[in-house]
Amino acid sequence: MPALQRSEFALALNQVANERGVDVSVVLDTVENAILAAYKKDHPGIEIEDYSASLDKNTGEAKIFLKDKDVTPPGFGRIAAQTAKQVILQKIREKEKEAILTDYRTRIGTVINGMILRFAGPNIILDIGKTEAIMPITEQIPNEKYFLNQRLTVYLSEIREGLKGEEIIASRASNGLLAGLFKREVPEVAQGNVEIKNIVREPGSRSKVAVYSGQSGIDPVGSCVGQKGVRVQAIIQEFGGLEKIDIIQWQENPKEYIAQALSPAKHVRVEVDEEGETAHVFVPNDELSLAIGKDGQNVRLASKLTDYRIEIEGESTAAEASDSTKVSTDKLAGKGVEEKEEPKVREAVKKAKAKKAEVKSKKNEKG
Repeated sequence: MPALQRSEFALALNQVANERGVDVSVVLDTVENAILAAYKKDHPGIEIEDYSASLDKNTGEAKIFLKDKDVTPPGFGRIAAQTAKQVILQKIREKEKEAILTDYRTRIGTVINGMILRFAGPNIILDIGKTEAIMPITEQIPNEKYFLNQRLTVYLSEIREGLKGEEIIASRASNGLLAGLFKREVPEVAQGNVEIKNIVREPGSRSKVAVYSGQSGIDPVGSCVGQKGVRVQAIIQEFGGLEKIDIIQWQENPKEYIAQALSPAKHVRVEVDEEGETAHVFVPNDELSLAIGKDGQNVRLASKLTDYRIEIEGESTAAEASDSTKVSTDKLAGKGVEEKEEPKVREAVKKAKAKKAEVKSKKNEKG
């Protein structure tokens, strides 16, 4: 094998061993198997089990043996050198990918920044730093627009086997993205002073987040909203202003929790069947549409947040009931028409009655 080729081999081998942490004996064994496979390709029909390959890790010289006999064909050194180089470079690529995936495995469940590199059918390929991630259509926000070089905050949900090996899956639709954004924007959440108990989302439309703090002096909802709403608005802007976020104070008492969950409706009365996990909610008529939400979205999310089946019924307010009673009382009073008429009207009524009596009297006289 020429000296130049031996130098390239040694350089590549050292790169794998020293920089990538690959055991030299493992690489040599892999290369020897590849060289033996190359020899068999050129000599079809041989019993490969009777043959072995030897590779000098210092010189890069390769030899083929039939049991203990050297049967290395003339010129095989060049083929061996090319095979060795390809195998080692492949090993380098594999170890690089493995090292990157190992790094990103520790970051699964976190929020990172990415940039759209290209579109692969309905899927989006993102540059996330050292490598790429894929965002399947199921992890995209339905009404969100995407374009090349767009920067996005995404949630790393998992690493799974794909068509080209293991793939890092990024998400914009996951509840984890919302939780990660709250950790990023709200120090009390990041420090653990405020706990996110539950999140339910209809991505790109509306979310409800239940928060709790066991520490006195900390308002969990206020902490997440921020002064003048600055914290929650920063999160909403991450979704381009598309997704409304309701922040709910988690309550151990199911009645209070369900009432909170139906925000923005306020004056609600809740009856709970804990065994049947059903809540019957009475809402003033003027807040019924708020409690139900557009296409039932508000009550649907509240039900998912609390794990209760919620039945809503409108009811009259005290003021409405008072007005209804007054109308009924007026009717029952049976006030005469004459008492309510103006004087001229009453006089006309009297003249009509007198005329009618006069006509009736004349008829009687003729009869």
